[in-house]
Amino acid sequence: MRILAVDTSAVCASVAVTDQGKILCESSVNCGLTHSRTVLPMVEGALKNADIALESIDAFACSAGPGSFTGIRIGVAMIKGLCDALDKPCVPVSTLEALAYNLLGRTCTAVSVMDARCQQVYCALFRVSGDRVERLTEDMALKIDELGKMLPNYDNVVFVGDGAKLCHENLGYTLAGENSLYQRGSSVCFAAEKSYHEGKAVGAEELRPIYLRLPQAERELRAKQAQK
Repeated sequence: MRILAVDTSAVCASVAVTDQGKILCESSVNCGLTHSRTVLPMVEGALKNADIALESIDAFACSAGPGSFTGIRIGVAMIKGLCDALDKPCVPVSTLEALAYNLLGRTCTAVSVMDARCQQVYCALFRVSGDRVERLTEDMALKIDELGKMLPNYDNVVFVGDGAKLCHENLGYTLAGENSLYQRGSSVCFAAEKSYHEGKAVGAEELRPIYLRLPQAERELRAKQAQK
């Protein structure tokens, strides 16, 4: 089964193509360029470098959130368009679940964390054992100290994600290596293949972003309205 996946949920953008769990091609950009400029050329380059046609992809996947509101919309819109045009299934993947797949081959409690600003993180916990990833919690938006109160209940904690360094500085515990710290398209592929076989693929019209909290502008508007 061939899967093409994109992750545009944070500053790092990544695209990958896998075939039966084998990575055919993967590329990442982590230099602050807007995803609207980078991700389409990355998809085109991945297909060219893997020497496969777009039509030969069996399913498309994307990290549907949580993460950057703008970034998520870019990735979701692209995958929706491809699936709609080609009449192929798409698989929405939690950004936090995909991050846990960065730690395949280890035995640990993966704490996937993304910086949500204001000393908050989007987070979820997973048990990683060899080539298996088991979800332990739902995706959450928590203050860092609230997350810290949960972690003594788990062993061999490893932080992964763009909020990992922030949590490591505040809470300690192990930090994932630089080569596995940020979003990877291949991890989205691996999570998507599992979800696909569990019957979680959807049509293009059903693909939606996953937001754990309202956009900042809407939060500020509601706060002002509450003060009146």
